[in-house]
Amino acid sequence: MRDYKKEYEERVAFIRDLLEKSGAKGIVYGNSGGKDSALVGILCKAACDNTVGIIMPCASKRNFGQDAEDARIAADQYGIETRFIDLTPVRAAEMQQLSSLTEVTPAAAVNIAPRLRMTTLYAVAASEGRLVAGTGNRSEAYVGYFTKWGDGAHDFNPISDLTVTEIYEFLRYLDAPACIIEKAPSAGLFDGQTDEADMGLKYADLDEYILTGHTNEKAAATIERLHRNSRHKRDGIARFSR
Repeated sequence: MRDYKKEYEERVAFIRDLLEKSGAKGIVYGNSGGKDSALVGILCKAACDNTVGIIMPCASKRNFGQDAEDARIAADQYGIETRFIDLTPVRAAEMQQLSSLTEVTPAAAVNIAPRLRMTTLYAVAASEGRLVAGTGNRSEAYVGYFTKWGDGAHDFNPISDLTVTEIYEFLRYLDAPACIIEKAPSAGLFDGQTDEADMGLKYADLDEYILTGHTNEKAAATIERLHRNSRHKRDGIARFSR
């Protein structure tokens, strides 16, 4: 297990140094009510009092209920400013306009919300002189479980090297609310969605593979396939070169 006292101090120092060098006045992040955003919010608030978490429900009933409630509970415990915006009508307008261009697939449709959220965060950041904090973890990055140009976009990410197992250990060290630690991880893209069901993989198996190179045969095959197929997400833009 990591030394989370040291991890906390070093990550807070990293954020403070980044802010000073950038000249930014503050930080903004998407407060989803999940484990990752909770940890990012705690670290950013410790480094910069001018930290704002934005709750951005979009179509899913869960976004307006449990997720929003948990997001507020976490923010309140650590004194983080919270703002709220309903992106449902924005998504509906985008879907309507897209209908004249193409038949939007279900997979394409669910990725609209994360991209609208990132558009919102960057509009706030640009308007208020803030940096956008990322909330993605090492486990999900390894298998490409994030939306390119959505939750995969940020100015910095203070938890990118942490697995999901380590995220939970860190949150327990910081006495994060039980509602954050105990609920099943979910991107909240649609009602009833969970991360593990989406991936067809348990986080425990994924983290074991990342940290040791070994796990059960079925999980290993799934991990290797997902990692291979999502390489473009981690490599960024393909550029022509001679």
